[in-house]
Amino acid sequence: MKIQTIRGSIDPKTLGFCHSHDHIMVAKGKPAEVDPALCMDDYDKSLEELRLFKRVGGSAIVDCQPVGAGRMSAELAKLSEQSGIHVVSATGFHKMALYYGDSWVFSFGESELEELFVHELTQGMYTNTETGSPTNYESHKAGVIKVAYDIVGLTPQYKKLFSAAAKAQIKTNAPMIIHIDNGSNPVVLDEFLTQAGVDPTKRIYCHLDRAVEELSTHIELCKRGSYVEYDTIYRQKYHTDMAELEIIQRMLDAGFNDKILLGLDSTRTRFKSYGGEPGLGYIKEGFLPLLEQGGISASVSNKFMVENPSVAFAF
Repeated sequence: MKIQTIRGSIDPKTLGFCHSHDHIMVAKGKPAEVDPALCMDDYDKSLEELRLFKRVGGSAIVDCQPVGAGRMSAELAKLSEQSGIHVVSATGFHKMALYYGDSWVFSFGESELEELFVHELTQGMYTNTETGSPTNYESHKAGVIKVAYDIVGLTPQYKKLFSAAAKAQIKTNAPMIIHIDNGSNPVVLDEFLTQAGVDPTKRIYCHLDRAVEELSTHIELCKRGSYVEYDTIYRQKYHTDMAELEIIQRMLDAGFNDKILLGLDSTRTRFKSYGGEPGLGYIKEGFLPLLEQGGISASVSNKFMVENPSVAFAF
């Protein structure tokens, strides 16, 4: 078993304190046109933020910006080297609203998409991916398949993409990290992925803490073997950190301490180096102490940040 970082494979035991869903750099392009907060293209500022993360005890970040949606893989590799932070990069796809109309994400067939995802996991990540067909690639490899479940559901376009991602997952055994849109039903997608043959222990459902209010759905997905990744932390427009604590406590009461992962899902408005709040140090310095005050011990929090990621992202 290994965890495939952007600078090479590592022993899972060396991953350390890990944000399981975050974004370090995102290029100008369609995502930034949809929301300017999705542009984080200042190398020095992103490096400053990673060094802040390192100072508070951070060790690893799963960067969930997929191919063709502003991913900056060469910069991520350089940032990882300069900061000393392990970075796991993503292949796969995001919501269709974050791609230009002439993107390969629309024109490629299922087999072409599968081949692209497998190539990025096994040979190297493509660099010319915003428009047209990807051709140039570098030696740095992706270590996770990012997919996005839009509120529109499993349209023919999304079925094509999810089928290709499922085949790539089966071929490589890579973990699949799944964006869940607010108001969507992840159980429908989970059943689709089950029928496609994706190992449930390789599925990581993100944003359920703000996207799906019913905790019974979180519990059902964990019962099936999947992980839940929570990142509605320091996000007052959704709920308070005390409400987040309550969600986590209820999941612990249900017996799923080994299925919870945490991250910040950062944008430029959440990085101190870009003038935002709370910064990459917040989980370590602010949120985990709050959990401890609420009765969740440091040893349990260590599962969320160290032990569980070392298993979830290994393949």
